[in-house]
Amino acid sequence: MRSKVVLLLALVMALVTTSLFFVYMKQFKTATTVATPNKVGIVVASEQIGKNERITEEKLQIVQVEESNVQPQSIKNIEDVIGKIATAMIVKDEQILSHRLISEKEEITYVSRKLKEGYRAVSVGVNINQSVTNLIEPEDEVDVILTKTIKGVGVESKVVSEFILKKARVLAVGRKMVNPEDTEEPYVEYSSVTLELNPEDALKLVNSSQEGNIHFILQQRPIMKDHGQKTEEQEQNESEQG
Repeated sequence: MRSKVVLLLALVMALVTTSLFFVYMKQFKTATTVATPNKVGIVVASEQIGKNERITEEKLQIVQVEESNVQPQSIKNIEDVIGKIATAMIVKDEQILSHRLISEKEEITYVSRKLKEGYRAVSVGVNINQSVTNLIEPEDEVDVILTKTIKGVGVESKVVSEFILKKARVLAVGRKMVNPEDTEEPYVEYSSVTLELNPEDALKLVNSSQEGNIHFILQQRPIMKDHGQKTEEQEQNESEQG
């Protein structure tokens, strides 16, 4: 009789143990499912992409990331990125976000966003000598000289030169709108320079380009010491005023 009781208790313990085992495995499976997050394929930069650089397929790749780490404006198809222009530098392995890209059509309006209020963008044709052998870059400041021939009455003609503009901001050279340090694009010759001018100076520049020859004189670009500090030119001006 005692042996039967022991056998019965053993069977009950076995059933309880089996039940507990199945409950544990079910909970473990559920926990594993929860712990394994869904992954999504997104487009990232396979190498650094410069500001205003046209993006090629070679600089893109698809990677799988946890869905919780996908930013709202992340792009999932490489085809949606190829040929677009980056509005800011994109570092290697960074997610490609739609709001940091513009299309070729949108690029046309990019210069207008660089203009200060009340100013205009005006372009004039230049040759290699007029443009300081193509050494002028966007964001430089230039002086503009007009050279023309004055024909006298009964006397020989004479050539005169005069400054028509000083410290004009360069918005673009050719179709290039960024500093050389902001992009890895190779050197490219250009035949036009776009300046930021008020309406009166813009009119003066256009008239002068038809009246004679214009030349640009490159100004020294102020050197920033550290981020947030004043330039040497600013410090010098404040010292003189003090």
